[in-house]
Amino acid sequence: MALGILMDQGWIATYGSDESMQVQVSFMAQGGSGTPVPDLSIEVDDVDAALDTMKAAGFAIQYGPADEPWGVRRFYVRDPFGRLVNILAHR
Repeated sequence: MALGILMDQGWIATYGSDESMQVQVSFMAQGGSGTPVPDLSIEVDDVDAALDTMKAAGFAIQYGPADEPWGVRRFYVRDPFGRLVNILAHR
């Protein structure tokens, strides 16, 4: 499977393919909007519902929620192992 460039903002480049299933991988030099680079990004259908679930479970929100200029709504949370997770949805 070949991956083609889907987005390049200078600080983040995303490559992907739709051949058998949608696959994407991004490489980041920064987290965007002055944030640290997350360890993992997860795209969800409803960021606000995911945010409510994380708050109800007692997770500390590290950033956001924020509507970013590159077309995503997102927030950061730390998982139980201390990893920074970017939870997002495209608008």
